[in-house]
Amino acid sequence: MTPITAYTSDSANALPLYVLDRDGFATWKAQQPAAVQAWANAQQFNAAPSSVLLLPGDNGIAAAVLGVGDRADAYAYAHAPFALPAGTTWQLANELDASSTANLQIGWGLGSYRFDRYRKLARPAAQLLATPAAEVLDVVTACLRVRDWVNTPTEDMGPQQLEDAARELADAHGGELEVIAGDELLEMNFPTIHAVGRASHRAPRLIVLRWGTAGAPHLALVGKGVCFDTGGLDLKPADGMRNMKKDMGGAAHAIALAGLVMAQQLPVQLTLVVAAVENAVGPDAFRPGEVITTRKGITVEIDNTDAEGRLVLCDALTYVSEQNPHTILDFATLTGAARIALGPDLPALFANDDTLANQWLQAGDNTRDPVWRMPLWRPYLRYLNSGIADLANAGSRMAGSVTAALYLERFINEGQVWAHLDVYAWNDGERPGRPAGGEALALRSAWSMLKTRYGA
Repeated sequence: MTPITAYTSDSANALPLYVLDRDGFATWKAQQPAAVQAWANAQQFNAAPSSVLLLPGDNGIAAAVLGVGDRADAYAYAHAPFALPAGTTWQLANELDASSTANLQIGWGLGSYRFDRYRKLARPAAQLLATPAAEVLDVVTACLRVRDWVNTPTEDMGPQQLEDAARELADAHGGELEVIAGDELLEMNFPTIHAVGRASHRAPRLIVLRWGTAGAPHLALVGKGVCFDTGGLDLKPADGMRNMKKDMGGAAHAIALAGLVMAQQLPVQLTLVVAAVENAVGPDAFRPGEVITTRKGITVEIDNTDAEGRLVLCDALTYVSEQNPHTILDFATLTGAARIALGPDLPALFANDDTLANQWLQAGDNTRDPVWRMPLWRPYLRYLNSGIADLANAGSRMAGSVTAALYLERFINEGQVWAHLDVYAWNDGERPGRPAGGEALALRSAWSMLKTRYGA
């Protein structure tokens, strides 16, 4: 993982940093010497969000003002590491409450990130003089893991590497890992995972991590790990295939969240399940029109081989549902329809339980890491009708994210609490604190929701 270099304990050359919103800056400026006021006025600086003002001194830079907007939003501070001069160290010079200080530290950690596995960075980020609490470091680590894993090309982030990532976390926290791979998937009754992944030269697999104390509430996390999606025989066009290394973004979220749960010792019995495959084109690729009998016994007609995510997830969800957990959360880069509806920054939340949904919505508001609830409108199940099987894996283009969620819901046992997050896991362009490429979305709010839900 890209190391976290955002923070330092070396105060030798630290410069004062004033973190202020517009109102706070006006008050601060009125208390400064005339020369400082004139400097700020000459630059028409008013501490607008994502702005920086460097203050000159006799030997260069004397201090800086970081303009912020919503103090509850970690991204309000995330422009700092690359807006401030390269390699400089900064010490908070004005008082912030504990929550804002934590958000500053999280934002600095997120804003310092650049993916550097294949090239040397042009310039180092500015550092914050801070010793963040363990939870802050664990949250930042989880988010950066998602970014790293999603950014890594498939040749270096295939099913085996997803397994390695889960194993590393299991070993670090005393968890147990079980892997069912290749034709063993058929022997153990995971036919849809096998069907989607069988054409690749890399064996498909079900990755299962277990951790926690028996008797604690059972939390199940499920991730879609399609390490590359060609679309299968229903081949994607070139522009649609270009970034499909990110189609394991749901698995990245689930694994990173599992790592956070374990690191913070959330009082749960945890089961992490990742269906890891590559949807490749080859002589053994599954075909449109085939009928697959899923683990649950529901027969599915393949209407489109590019609707493969719900196929690998349905066996994984059936598997965890058999264990009757207290809560099931699944994460998936599932539909383009969710992005058309909500754009890249708002993951679509589907849930069969209002309490769970409201807890996540509230957590999203509190952390400024939002989700948007979408309806499980069951009359739209008609769009998944098949003439020869119980269900089709795709169908009409109408309500694409809704029908995908309804498909998944068929594999959740009645009475079980479940939520599905359709997440983009990607930044299309550069924004302050959000470099282009892989992104963790609703991960911080998921963690906040789980803390509320399990009393941590």
